[in-house]
Amino acid sequence: MENYTYNSPTLQLEGLKVEDDSVRLVFFLFLFSYIIFMVMNLGILTIICIEKSLHQPMYVLFCNLTISDIIGSTHILPRLLSDMLLPPSERLISYYECVVQAFITHMFGTTSHTVLMVMAFDRYVAICQPLYYSTIMTGRMIVKLIVFSWGVPFVLVVILLGLTVRLNRCRTLITNPFCDNASLFKLSCESVVINNIFGLTFTVLLFVSSIGCMVLTYGKITAVCLATKNKTLNSKAMKTCSTHLVVYLIMSLSGITIVVLHRFPQYSDYRKLSAILFVIVPGSLNPIIYGLQSKEIRSFLYKLFLSRKCLPSCETKSLIKPWKDF
Repeated sequence: MENYTYNSPTLQLEGLKVEDDSVRLVFFLFLFSYIIFMVMNLGILTIICIEKSLHQPMYVLFCNLTISDIIGSTHILPRLLSDMLLPPSERLISYYECVVQAFITHMFGTTSHTVLMVMAFDRYVAICQPLYYSTIMTGRMIVKLIVFSWGVPFVLVVILLGLTVRLNRCRTLITNPFCDNASLFKLSCESVVINNIFGLTFTVLLFVSSIGCMVLTYGKITAVCLATKNKTLNSKAMKTCSTHLVVYLIMSLSGITIVVLHRFPQYSDYRKLSAILFVIVPGSLNPIIYGLQSKEIRSFLYKLFLSRKCLPSCETKSLIKPWKDF
């Protein structure tokens, strides 16, 4: 008969299964990825904050996606890296810390969708109703969109985890590199039918809403572009929209892969890897994709590097000028 430990305050994280010979290689690979991730995201966030030409609704909304990515990676990757250096028996976490980590995990995943939805709305107004853009996308509207982006995920995730916290636990092993809702309710020996129903409803509602928003807004944008004979305007609009869609598709495919693999325990190693890549890959590509697409960001970087390149010659000229006065 199996022995159970009920409602233990301490849980064990299974983490990644890595061969002893490969631990250092995988550790430095993830560490390097995390450093690059943070440099790019903090860099793009800093550029948007200090460059006045980027103080536009699209970039303000994009900042929320960057902040979400930073929060999502920072609460997962440092802990994952430290656990990799420990034997499996010492990868311990308190239950309440695990609940907080699960909350941030699902907030990060959900806000990624809601922020992209409001960014799609912004592009729709900019392209389909350009004459009314400044009157629609006011400061108050931007605040409402930001509140929607964070408020709706907050309410849904609180309900999701509230249904899980009510359950009694009879297991202590988290079969995941980090805590999430599915890993938590799998610790219970009680019926989790309600959790599965709400979790499935949550997932379907999120994906149907985000996909529906993308199809509706970009369908109308495409129709406007086809009806307009201005090739320059159409090219710029399609370039902006294609960038947005690439980011959305990468994030959605990563998220769907994790949800599907949760239903197949035999593929737990693939699920763990997919969960980590979901944190690293979309967040790393967002600054690159939006940075390359944005003329304003490219212009800022060009001026920044050009000024640094000209600095020695400029200093030389400033030293030469006083000689003319003698």
